[in-house]
Amino acid sequence: MATPTDTQEQSSDGPLQRWTQSAIQDPEKVYRALFYAAMVFFLVTTLFPFYWLIVLAVTPEGNLLSGSFLPTVNLFGVSGTFPLPVPKGFNPGAFVTVFEQVPFHLYMLNSFALAVTTTVIVLFVASLAGYVFGRLRFPGRALLMLGILAISYFPPAAFVIPLFQAFAGNAPITVPFTSIPLFTPPRMLNTPGSMVLPFSALFMPLSIFILTTFYGQIPDGLEDAARVEGTTRLGALFRVIMPLSAPGVATAAVLTFIAVYNEYFFSSIMATSPEAAKWSPIVGGILSYQTQYTTQFNLMAAASIVGVLPVVILVIVAQERIVSGLTSGALKE
Repeated sequence: MATPTDTQEQSSDGPLQRWTQSAIQDPEKVYRALFYAAMVFFLVTTLFPFYWLIVLAVTPEGNLLSGSFLPTVNLFGVSGTFPLPVPKGFNPGAFVTVFEQVPFHLYMLNSFALAVTTTVIVLFVASLAGYVFGRLRFPGRALLMLGILAISYFPPAAFVIPLFQAFAGNAPITVPFTSIPLFTPPRMLNTPGSMVLPFSALFMPLSIFILTTFYGQIPDGLEDAARVEGTTRLGALFRVIMPLSAPGVATAAVLTFIAVYNEYFFSSIMATSPEAAKWSPIVGGILSYQTQYTTQFNLMAAASIVGVLPVVILVIVAQERIVSGLTSGALKE
């Protein structure tokens, strides 16, 4: 039975102190609060922009700049502003016009081809590196892995000038801090190679880290059994190690594909001539609806929705594999 003194002490506590005390007694309350906070953050930062794209896409072009997208509603005699934007009209024809005005399907195909090519290169090289780091022991292994991971933290803009000079092919590559020439690189500007190579270098460290973690967990006995049967190290890698590390390989592949599919920074810099526009990725196609004098917001929004659909489908199909790959790689059997 609570005494009057206990009642007075509880009433003197503030709401934050009472919530803290109840959270200590019931930790589930903290988990629920964190879950709701994460959901609100996700809705505001991810779903709302996508909803806004849909509103712009289905709104007729003539109504885009006429008035507010927040309508006034009258509920039970009280008028107020609706908190979410709604379309001013309905014209789904923008999803067809995006393919009629420009060959948007070619831009999507360019992004798909660049993403697939980069993913294949990254998986091949990262598998070799992951095998070395995960299954072999040599001096400086940890320091070298730290250096590879450190490279991934460099901003892409730091590589623009040296890569542009290298891909231009106008001057020989010299030894750093000297004038000793090494070789003259071929001219690669305005070609897919000038996009694929930077993409591969940027997204390689994360794939190496993921595959190193998975390859290091495969029991040595399985590889030794394959070696006894006459398989080389490369054969054991591609026939035993990689199939057993399928979740990690799939995770590295999907993350690389999505990152390259959405990339525009290097492709906009390395494709400088009008003839190179045929290699422009999907973001270049979206920006093609903006000219010097006009900006077709409804077509840009519709193109953004159409362009993101392949990635959404890929994530939905591979989400279980991605989650299992990211979580299994952190556990030791």
